[in-house]
Amino acid sequence: MLKLAREQILLGQSVATKSEAIALLAGKLTEAGLVEAGYVDGMLAREAQHATYLGSGIAIPHGTTDTRHLVKSTGVMVAQFPHGIEWDEGQIAYVAIGIAAKSDEHLGILRQLTHVLGDEQAAAQLKEATDADTIINILTGATAAKEAQYLTLADFPADDRDQLLLGAAARAKSAGWGDATMVTSLLASDPAYLGEGIWLARAQAAQTGWVLATPSSALTAGDLPVNAMLLLCAADSSHLPQLENLAKLAAAGQLATLAGSDGLAMLQAGPASGLAETFTIINPHGLHARPGAMLVKVAKEFESDIRVANLDGSGEAVSAKSLMKVIGLGVKCGHRLAFRAEGVDAEAALKGIGEAIAAGLGEGAH
Repeated sequence: MLKLAREQILLGQSVATKSEAIALLAGKLTEAGLVEAGYVDGMLAREAQHATYLGSGIAIPHGTTDTRHLVKSTGVMVAQFPHGIEWDEGQIAYVAIGIAAKSDEHLGILRQLTHVLGDEQAAAQLKEATDADTIINILTGATAAKEAQYLTLADFPADDRDQLLLGAAARAKSAGWGDATMVTSLLASDPAYLGEGIWLARAQAAQTGWVLATPSSALTAGDLPVNAMLLLCAADSSHLPQLENLAKLAAAGQLATLAGSDGLAMLQAGPASGLAETFTIINPHGLHARPGAMLVKVAKEFESDIRVANLDGSGEAVSAKSLMKVIGLGVKCGHRLAFRAEGVDAEAALKGIGEAIAAGLGEGAH
């Protein structure tokens, strides 16, 4: 979880160029004792490789892997430029977040930041903010509208359906979605059988989210198979699109796909269409800004709609043509990415993406 203090927020800054903005942030990171003085060279080198502009007026300058040894402690500095800076051609940044990271922990920071900054309204508020607390609340998600969250509980060693439900409930409780009362009410409830081995349980909770639990061995409840348990924790109406997808999956005879490795992606996307492929990321430091941007660049070369989900992460399916969404998947080395392409050039798109990933996404094959 990203934590910010007022001294990390630089309000109302005014510089002429991107390089000056980076130097300002690097200087503040150095003053804070987070990095050595030479870290600024790594930040400038990163920009030379690929601009770190994310969109929505936000840039996230950070160092290269070669300058990680200059990082003393992971942290960030945030500079607000109300008049804007041309970060890349035709791209104006109003907020720049300088990141110092000792290892792949910066992916977690990027994931949280991109989730918050994907909101155009939040980006406008960051530009116009006149106090540090407002910026802190936006960046840490305190003022962001809550969205449905997703968790998995794979290969859970349950002896029966009720134990599988208990495992899912405990997973939701540990995530802070509800308390012991929620768990108790769930255990007293009777899950609904949706068909094809898929069960659905529901509870009122503090956070809307879904837990997809699958057993480590075959289970039955009476004469019915138990291939997966979907637990819906509902705090508002943000779960309704997923309920609609469940109905569509049932109508298409595809409910059984929820018990597979891309089950959460199916819950969010609905019945499968188009072509699908899964590729493993080989980049030692995962999908940070440069390889992430390369993946998005390749995806944008094709007309097809392309969605991608991190099977070793949340399982959330996002547009492969959005840098913010791709980086937000928190992809590390060895993670499996499931792509689904739909359109006239879907086959070529998946082939191109696979070749780019195998080649290291601009960082060379390892």
